[in-house]
Amino acid sequence: MKVAATNQALALLLRIFVSMGAFVEVGALTFSIGAGARFGYSLVWVIVIGTVGIAVYCEISGRIAAVRNEPLFALIRQRDGFRSGLLTLVAVTSANALTCAAQIGAVAMLWQLLSGWPYRLLVLLALIFFILAVWFTPKEWIERVFGLLGLMMIVFVTVAVSLHPRWSQVAATALPNLPPFKTRRDGLLYGYYAIALLGSILLPYKTYFRASAAIEHKRKVSHIVPDRVTWIVGFGLGSLLPVSLLLIGADFFAPRQIEPQLPGGAALATASLFGIAGMLIAVGGMFFAFAGAAIEMALSGAYNVAQFLGWRWGKLGTPRSAARFAVSWIALLCAAALIVLTGLDPARIVECSVILSVVILPFTYFPLVVIGADRRIMGDRASGKLIKALGWLYFMLITLAALAVIPLFILTRVGKG
Repeated sequence: MKVAATNQALALLLRIFVSMGAFVEVGALTFSIGAGARFGYSLVWVIVIGTVGIAVYCEISGRIAAVRNEPLFALIRQRDGFRSGLLTLVAVTSANALTCAAQIGAVAMLWQLLSGWPYRLLVLLALIFFILAVWFTPKEWIERVFGLLGLMMIVFVTVAVSLHPRWSQVAATALPNLPPFKTRRDGLLYGYYAIALLGSILLPYKTYFRASAAIEHKRKVSHIVPDRVTWIVGFGLGSLLPVSLLLIGADFFAPRQIEPQLPGGAALATASLFGIAGMLIAVGGMFFAFAGAAIEMALSGAYNVAQFLGWRWGKLGTPRSAARFAVSWIALLCAAALIVLTGLDPARIVECSVILSVVILPFTYFPLVVIGADRRIMGDRASGKLIKALGWLYFMLITLAALAVIPLFILTRVGKG
């Protein structure tokens, strides 16, 4: 009994660390540092709100998977019909492709920082790397390797602490606040960064990927509570990374009047304080975090398409055993790479991927909230009063964000003020 309890505790701890290491992708990194560089500590509250929101939606999706043992998009099609479900599928897949492109471009930029090789060549090499990694690596090891090695980004936490932030101000900005604005445009820019930062944390692939993974790993009703602990603790610890990046933006980049646009710029702070070793650790952590996110986005998109169309799906078998599923994730990776190869500014791809994600968030999470609370589908495991209230509260919040983000995107000239 003691051995079994110890193994369960270790498995839970491992899943918490994996969730923590997979919390930040290139959009969250870019907007966290940018928010700090422009507005100091004042947007910490957005990270807090976003972390609670993604934990709530992952709890709902994981609970649905454990209770029903049916794919989410199959349930969405059954409940909402083909046309309405197809709208959700197209919205989510489009966001997956663009956010995956942002990760591929970010990985290529990190490799270029280390090698000096041509950017487009490195994009193609990154595409080949991702296809081979997904094809040959068991799914469980994909999550563990990229999630755990992504924890090297903890170096940013060390950097943030070494800069001696004003902790009383950091704590105060964990609650919603509005700093004084010199001009009306500053207020618009603040709103733009708040919504973009929220969207980068609430990216929809996280919930759908984890729901599909729960079915593949045969998670049962008995796993609902430990899964809930995983989301709360793992994402809670993971939120320390974007908070630290925001503090670095405020205390390192802002005094130097620098606003880093690309991932390599984030490593500048670690190199300044810890030399080449610190920079290499930061680049390594970003690589595994971004690469893990790209793979999860590609797989999530393939899960959604296969589940909606009733194809055989899953990563636990060989690619040939679910051929159309394999073609789907390869196609999504190739489409993402083509977006990068068009020559679009990598920083613009990151920004547009997050903005598109914000626009489609209501389409993504509405079915999730409805199904999770439907007693005809979930029985006595339907969302309780707290989760139901939080689910609808966040749905209203993301709907307002989706309505506001395009006007703010235009009025702020793509976040340039």
